[in-house]
Amino acid sequence: MNLVPQPAELPDAGSAYAEYYSPYHHFTAEEWAKFRADTPLTLTADEVTRLRSLDDPIDLDEVRRIYLSLSRLLSSHVEASQLLFQQRNRFLSLSDVTKTPFIIGIAGSVAVGKSTTARILKELLARWPSSPKVDLITTDGFLYPNAVLEREHMMDRKGFPESYDVGAILRFLSAIKAGEPNVRAPRYSHLTYDVLPNEYTLVDRPDILIFEGINVLQSRALPADGKIVPIVSDFFDFSIYIDADEEQIHNWYVQRFMKLRQTAFRDPTSYFKKYAAIDADAARAVAESLWENINLKNLRQNIVPTRPRADLVLRKGRNHLVETVSLRKL
Repeated sequence: MNLVPQPAELPDAGSAYAEYYSPYHHFTAEEWAKFRADTPLTLTADEVTRLRSLDDPIDLDEVRRIYLSLSRLLSSHVEASQLLFQQRNRFLSLSDVTKTPFIIGIAGSVAVGKSTTARILKELLARWPSSPKVDLITTDGFLYPNAVLEREHMMDRKGFPESYDVGAILRFLSAIKAGEPNVRAPRYSHLTYDVLPNEYTLVDRPDILIFEGINVLQSRALPADGKIVPIVSDFFDFSIYIDADEEQIHNWYVQRFMKLRQTAFRDPTSYFKKYAAIDADAARAVAESLWENINLKNLRQNIVPTRPRADLVLRKGRNHLVETVSLRKL
């Protein structure tokens, strides 16, 4: 007798059976915090304030609850990766092979806190006793320039998968994994809302690279002829998805937009300076329109569908702090 539920009869999410068949272990923030063991807190309150993004309330307590355990977990993964690298070299009788960087991908919606998570992790990982070299690159620089997006009538699709130069991303990650020195990553300005021409960040053989962007876990259609078609996440050793309810992300996006009117948008060189000059009601209407017509569509069509591909999911609650952690089973 076949006792395994078939696809048409799989149990509802949240039931005991659904938990049994889930590829993840699920933890409350309090349960997760216990896994930090004796991992030292190497950040100060002032440093956390400097690292967090606008409107993100993360503090030292949140670092203790969530990020120390995550740092410890990543440490074990890096050590295991290095051991496997050595074992494979012995198996293949290779002696002159350079150790490749451990790459961590971080995905999630706009306004959900990816940048804060990436920066906090970068600092924590760099302060391990082994003092690894840790670099952080975002996918923003790999967007097509605005001139290209305007020519192709894609400005209202900026941030969607097709607005990125995926070939350039794959070449960049390939070079990183190959251990090449001084690999160039294009730079981006959130002030001018555009790629900076002929400006690059050099990534010189780090021990760990954090690669952050909304669509880094995006898959693609497979060719019928079976040819190799690499995707960005093929180069990741570990991936993290920052999650929250859709309505919460919506609120955070609009709140951030309204606060930027009082800060960055007032800069004369800002792409969004026109929104600092209009009244609050008109500005809120603009923010709602941008959310509804661009960011919400991207979230539903492209970003949320990649969540099950992550190794770890940090789910935030109403206060922008992590409430649950889901870790993929081995």
